[in-house]
Amino acid sequence: MHAIWLSALAMGALALSAAPAPAQEPYPSRPVRIVVGFGPGSSADIVARDIAQKLGQTLGQQFVVENRPGAGSNIGTDYVARAQKDGYTLLMATVANTINATLTPNPTFDFQKDLAPITLVAAVPILLVAHPGLGVADVRSLIALAKRQPEQIFFGSSGAGTGNHLAGELFNVMAGVRLVHVPYPGSAQALTDLIAGRISLMFSAASTTLPHVETGKLIALAMAQPARAAIAPDIPSMTEAGLPGFDTSVWFGLLAPAGTSPDIVAALSRATNAALKSADVVAPLRAQGMEPIGGSPGEFAAYIRSETAKWAPVVAAAGLKK
Repeated sequence: MHAIWLSALAMGALALSAAPAPAQEPYPSRPVRIVVGFGPGSSADIVARDIAQKLGQTLGQQFVVENRPGAGSNIGTDYVARAQKDGYTLLMATVANTINATLTPNPTFDFQKDLAPITLVAAVPILLVAHPGLGVADVRSLIALAKRQPEQIFFGSSGAGTGNHLAGELFNVMAGVRLVHVPYPGSAQALTDLIAGRISLMFSAASTTLPHVETGKLIALAMAQPARAAIAPDIPSMTEAGLPGFDTSVWFGLLAPAGTSPDIVAALSRATNAALKSADVVAPLRAQGMEPIGGSPGEFAAYIRSETAKWAPVVAAAGLKK
């Protein structure tokens, strides 16, 4: 009897071991959230909503944009870093994340370790513009003037630690000059004072400043990136202007919590790259002055590392590190 019981037990164990593993739930099988660390109507919000609609069509589930603004996008980033690693909570990150990594280190998350890059989605070309009264027509003449007149040329930004502020500080470091920063409550106020001649320079979105260049109110000196931009192909890049490697594009990219299945990350990357080749995604982006980019998760990870390394010495040189 004892032998029969053991035999039955062994047969039961064999049957269990031979049973197929439960089928894995296909991804996505429910709505996916894309968290934006800025408010509705921001550039990051516009990019997220544009790409979310196409991802929903491609992957057969709704992709919903959720705004969690605050602390320069750290609140939204922290939320995604702590989310389930299942691919249902994503982050639309921006250049602010790599600046914040040095400017205001947050002990609750590590941007490079706690998030998994999916795809670099798009970037806004930044244009260096000058008031005509400054009397410079290109970057080389600006550098020469700034070296003759240290701390006498003023550039505006939308606030201390913002992208256009750090662009000016990067220019100081790479050109070996000392332009003086003037912070404003927002870009619109800084641009108004630039046109009025109260300040002399500004790094600003090309889509915002080009209309003033066309009317002669501002002088375009260079696109603040290594290559010319499609939005203004006649304006030289910063590399052509004499500062190779200078790049202050405002970029946007999709990430998931670290530890998310590589298969899910790969599926999202494929769908995002396909979306970035679609006219109904590209057209709205370009209408906002943005350029679609794309690429693999590995390429985006390398880009994040290079961006973080770039901004660290700039933040230190500007005395901004807290």
